[in-house]
Amino acid sequence: MYVGRDMAELSMLKKSDWKDRELQYFHHSLQQIVPYLNAEGQSIHQEIIKEIEKRGGLKRNEADYTHGTVLFTD
Repeated sequence: MYVGRDMAELSMLKKSDWKDRELQYFHHSLQQIVPYLNAEGQSIHQEIIKEIEKRGGLKRNEADYTHGTVLFTD
């Protein structure tokens, strides 16, 4: 379960001010409903994707004893 700022609050912030976890959660959520998004929803999703790419992606490059290589959303 996601616990954090909702889209109403995040929409007032630049994508660069979002946390990685927020980007990951909303990217995953919007990705599930892409066929049903209107132009505004598609635009928001593209902005999220661009911010994730700008940050170099969300995947861990290496594992350690406390973290795996895959990020999971709640």
